Amino acid sequence: GNRLLMGNYTMPLRGRQARRDWPPRRHNGGANSSAVHMSRFYQLKGLIPVNASAEILCIGTEILLGNIVNTNSREISCGLAELGVGVYRHTVVGDNPERLREALAAAFERSSIVITTGGLGPTYDDLSKETIAGYFGVPLELHEPSSRHLHCYFHKVGRQMTENNLKQAMMPRGCIVLENHNGTAPGAIVEGGGKTAIMLPGPPREMLPMFREQVMPYLARRSDHVLVSHSIHFFGIGESALEAQLRDEMERMENPTLAPYAKDGEVMLRVTARAHTKQEAEEMTAPVVQSLCERFSQYIYGVDVGDLQTAAVRALTEKGLKAACAESCTGGYVSKRLTDVPGCSAVFDCGVTSYANEIKERVLGVARETLARYGAVSEQTAREMADGVRRLAGADIGVSTTGVAGPGGGTEEKPVGLVYVAVSSEWYSDVKELRLGRGIETGERDYIRYIAASHALSMLLEAAAKKP
Repeated sequence: GNRLLMGNYTMPLRGRQARRDWPPRRHNGGANSSAVHMSRFYQLKGLIPVNASAEILCIGTEILLGNIVNTNSREISCGLAELGVGVYRHTVVGDNPERLREALAAAFERSSIVITTGGLGPTYDDLSKETIAGYFGVPLELHEPSSRHLHCYFHKVGRQMTENNLKQAMMPRGCIVLENHNGTAPGAIVEGGGKTAIMLPGPPREMLPMFREQVMPYLARRSDHVLVSHSIHFFGIGESALEAQLRDEMERMENPTLAPYAKDGEVMLRVTARAHTKQEAEEMTAPVVQSLCERFSQYIYGVDVGDLQTAAVRALTEKGLKAACAESCTGGYVSKRLTDVPGCSAVFDCGVTSYANEIKERVLGVARETLARYGAVSEQTAREMADGVRRLAGADIGVSTTGVAGPGGGTEEKPVGLVYVAVSSEWYSDVKELRLGRGIETGERDYIRYIAASHALSMLLEAAAKKP
């Protein structure tokens, strides 16, 4: 399709290895222990077999009680998938030493790599390091660089460091220490007997950078294979419909593989190849991606572009176009999603949330006769809203939404879920009627508003692509 955007596929690890804090260092115990750079380990091939598997063990009673949402497992699983490391189980265990020991032993019975999050704090119930050190039969010893980091941190924030804070600097003998640049708790990697335990802090803002910048390079460089994935983004076709058309290929193909994922009214198809080098893997995925893009061009809005709003902002930027939004039922959702994208200020002029008919008429210039004859929820009103906001902002493209988001307000003629989305420009204009109601009570309104906004972004992208 002429609106297809190709993103630049980049391994999240690229560019991170040049950081001054990379590589991490192995802790051999004691104040005078020597630091061994990770590059020594990177020269060893085959330490992570092709069929390597990992388990994620999240530690914290607050997770079990529902006090916090566990997003760490998802982030770690996504990163491991990029490396070709299979994840077959997520476990959550409370701050109980006996249950933690049982969960750790069970995880190592099934997997060669166990990644834990949480339990690295200074309090008595933070027991991850003690438990894992006990499993590997090694003592905890003071890690002087971590101790200095703690003293510097508390001095910087002007607080007195209590004695129990030093617990965070106690590390298993022989471990690889993972520096924490966003908090006080360092992580650690412990190896032994063909098993690897990777300990990460619980707070996501500390865990994710440590995992992405230190753990993923550690795992990637110990592997004897490379995994390359490209994500093809679809809009306007459901996961089941896409899978039905691809079932033969999905069953037949072993390398590369195809895997569809549904998310918020869109479908992402991941094409993944495993090879000895990145170039080999890219050469394996390229013809598959090209063939799929040609076959499903009417539904694909990009490859490796992230999401609809990012694709729309990129398309507007490439064409040097400005956009404006007039929204009724979506209540500013289209504008919000556009402004989520860095750099949108160069292409997004304004958004008008015009719930009241008076505002549609006075601000956007919708004709009173149109509102009286067809109503606010109509093709005609949507078209005039898009025209009006484009004139108001002096933009190149205007988009609009008007509809019945529910849960009330629907009629037999205009039921809940009826939405009109319009786009206006000098070279291309269109209006779509959507029937988004699913007849459910919980979440219906949010679903209708989100999907309607997605259609508006898709039409904005279409208009930008059609600009001569």
